[in-house]
Amino acid sequence: MAFTEIFSSEENYKNASPEELRLYYASKASVVSHHSTPTVPPVISNIYKQNATQYTELSIMAVSEYQGMLQNFVIGLIGAKKILEIGLFTGTSTVFFANGLQRNGVAGQPDSNGYRPIVSLEISEEYANVARQNFIEANVEDYIDVMIGDAHESLVKLADQKFDLVFIDADKLSYLDYYKTIMENDMLSKNGLVIVDNTAFDCVTRLISAPVPVDDDAPLLNIPKSYHSEWRDVGKALHEFNEFVRQDPRVEVVMLPLFTGITLIRPLLN
Repeated sequence: MAFTEIFSSEENYKNASPEELRLYYASKASVVSHHSTPTVPPVISNIYKQNATQYTELSIMAVSEYQGMLQNFVIGLIGAKKILEIGLFTGTSTVFFANGLQRNGVAGQPDSNGYRPIVSLEISEEYANVARQNFIEANVEDYIDVMIGDAHESLVKLADQKFDLVFIDADKLSYLDYYKTIMENDMLSKNGLVIVDNTAFDCVTRLISAPVPVDDDAPLLNIPKSYHSEWRDVGKALHEFNEFVRQDPRVEVVMLPLFTGITLIRPLLN
């Protein structure tokens, strides 16, 4: 019985086999629709549809609905008021963040330094323009400043700012540089949190046993999935990032085995 059939009626629940029910309980369809409180901004479904139509295969760069719900929940847990997002795309995660800030009672207006509650960095003017329109449709445009340009340069400009949450979901080769800039400039608030996306990409898991820095000829684990050679540099960079933060004495780290890996990093309190 298909997942959609299982949860379509009470009768199907009764007739499903134990194995079908077990698989259903572990499925995204079950977790999102039946076992999570739906804190999903109404405009999100439209953004997903637009991404699929306009960007086809690239649409997977947007966070999933479930991940957005998780990040929204985290905002409430830590009482976030200021968020830095590195990698905007079409603004899916940003809308979730803004929704979380609204629930925290944060007003959509600039602070004393002139920055709105969410500062989002994006290198593509095209993506930024699409995102801005999505913010207007979601009625959260007052919460977000978009900085266009290279994220390394934008981070330097923001080096004297403090953020309660930093979300990294941009150029994978630059993850470690982004992280070092944030930590070395003390950009996290006392109880701040860094969320890093895609830290368990398939290209990373193939290098999981390789020492760092990763040699160019380091052997790959034989995982029965397609693998494109151009992803090797991405896998190498992410593996080195993962190992660096794991051994960083300033923080504690948890990698969640969700989607393509989500890493949570928070500073240790002295």
